Amino acid sequence: MPKSIGILTAGGDSPGLNAAIRGVGKAAIGAYGMQIIGFRDGFRGLMQDRTVRLTGAELSGILTVGGTILGTSRDKPHKMPVGDQTMDMTNVMLETYRRHHLDALVCLGGGGTQKNAYHLAKQGMNIITLPKTIDNDVSGTDVTFGFDTALGIATEAIDRLHSTAHSHHRIIVVELMGHNAGWLALGAGIAGGADVILLPEIPYDVEIVAEAIRQRQRRGSGFSIVAVSEGAHSRQDADALAKANAELVEAKAENDKKKKKQAKERLAQLTQTMQDKTFRLSRKLEELTGLESRVTILGHLQRGGTPSAADRLLATRLGTACAELIHKGVFGVMVAARGECTEPVPLEEVVGKVKLVPPDHPWIKTARDIGVCLGDRL
Repeated sequence: MPKSIGILTAGGDSPGLNAAIRGVGKAAIGAYGMQIIGFRDGFRGLMQDRTVRLTGAELSGILTVGGTILGTSRDKPHKMPVGDQTMDMTNVMLETYRRHHLDALVCLGGGGTQKNAYHLAKQGMNIITLPKTIDNDVSGTDVTFGFDTALGIATEAIDRLHSTAHSHHRIIVVELMGHNAGWLALGAGIAGGADVILLPEIPYDVEIVAEAIRQRQRRGSGFSIVAVSEGAHSRQDADALAKANAELVEAKAENDKKKKKQAKERLAQLTQTMQDKTFRLSRKLEELTGLESRVTILGHLQRGGTPSAADRLLATRLGTACAELIHKGVFGVMVAARGECTEPVPLEEVVGKVKLVPPDHPWIKTARDIGVCLGDRL
């Protein structure tokens, strides 16, 4: 009897998901004679047993299509909203897995999906994951599919913003995605010629940023492009968040419910206050430099549309490697990119970790060498 595998996409949508589904499916069917079914809308579809049979016809023509043909959601197996309650639906998903006599379940997603998939693996499912996210922050892999496409979109946006910044002698502050990792802002900032790049990994001093812009003015450059990651914070905000998080950790360790509640409220209040931090940065730079400042937030534009050639190739490589691992009976792993090769990495080595930009990364040195201000020094 041929092996039967399931596949789902979870978390945020990302370029290359359909290419990965196609890579897994075509290799599983064509090279190894397997059967494959897709679960709609992530782990929720697994819970509700909403499926689609994936054959050659369903996999045809999706390589260049953005998003995911299966749909996605951010639902967690053990914290699933059901009506007006949040319930642990792990056992229901396990029943679905067994009902279809699956030999493996393939989960495509970012850090949260890796964690949820690992949870299912510990319940007895044969799990394999693929790393996708435009943030490029999944631990254990050189790169995630979706990142290259988003990098290209963000770079093109910065390219286009140069003309209006130059024409109106303005500061253009462009906010990029990336969550708490600065890969997207750093890469697009360098490639797009940003004058200032602000990252979550390097808390910035707005006075230093303003002085870098004033120095450009004195050299005859009447405009500046500031590329800022959505997770970047000033030193003051970063210190306040670190203190609030430390208080929460201490309250948990002491099992003090009152302190824990207060710490959570403090953290929530800080997070709420900082929601407009990019606009506050823009206003402060305008005040300190005397230049008009405008904000552009790229938002979900960065993860839409046709995936780049690099992402199609990466997603297809990871997908075919996934099918081969299933054929060999290798489970409980994430298929990681290693140069031009792939490597199975145990999920326990992936979950709970975030791949941040290290301070000695070559991209950081490159930015500094070409005179980009990172907000920490001139």
